[in-house]
Amino acid sequence: MNVSELREQIIGPTLQYLGIHSSVAEELLLGTAALESRLNPLCQDDEGLGIYQITPEQHRQIWDQYLAFKPDLASKVRGLASQHRFLQDPDKELSWNLSYATAIAWLIYQREDIVLPRHNEVHQLGQLWQRCFGRNQTSDKNERRFNGWLANYRRSVAAA
Repeated sequence: MNVSELREQIIGPTLQYLGIHSSVAEELLLGTAALESRLNPLCQDDEGLGIYQITPEQHRQIWDQYLAFKPDLASKVRGLASQHRFLQDPDKELSWNLSYATAIAWLIYQREDIVLPRHNEVHQLGQLWQRCFGRNQTSDKNERRFNGWLANYRRSVAAA
């Protein structure tokens, strides 16, 4: 799946399903997938799952500390998950269900009450990514990953 297909077939429809109508939000998630994906040579940690590298801990936090207080939204997100597999191993849903993973990735941002820039400004999107997905790492590694965000965005997303 290329960047355009990911945007048109997964990210855009998932955000619309959640009531989010924002091309900047789509760009933020595309940039997140471009950086976090295991296809990215800068992403060498194996702590997360799927194209957004969401950790099981982040996944539980979304359900226990965010969606638990938003039952209507929780029901919508649960509607994206498979009927039986989710109950057996909810974290696996992040690896193979792109719509579900996209919804959880968006909620990681939304939980932090982010304010999207009006326009697709790569540096500001990178700062949002760093705030919400930058793991507790050394400042040197965080800076490298932030620079990776910028480079990946320009190469993978802006080019598409």
